[in-house]
Amino acid sequence: MVDIGLQQVGLELGSGAVIGGLIGFTAKKVAKIIAFLVGLQLALFKFLESQGILVVDWERLSAGLVNASTTASDAATANQPPSVVMSFLSVLPVSAGFTGGFLVGFRKA
Repeated sequence: MVDIGLQQVGLELGSGAVIGGLIGFTAKKVAKIIAFLVGLQLALFKFLESQGILVVDWERLSAGLVNASTTASDAATANQPPSVVMSFLSVLPVSAGFTGGFLVGFRKA
């Protein structure tokens, strides 16, 4: 069995929270920048299409997004670890701290 000390759990929880907070804050900032750039690119495509400079196949573009999401979901469900319970318990303190910190950092950004 695994010997778990209270100090070790607290250290893992705290470090996970700090790291999660930093990553959450950064993720929100990066997501905003990416959303702005994608929106700008789509607006530019629409403008160039309205001027007759560019022809965009919107059906094909949206079909690629649907295929990418189904491929990602299939890959996520394909591999199941043999000992899920032990894997889950070994990373629970860090994951809980990381998740809490990520949500706080993402909200504060």
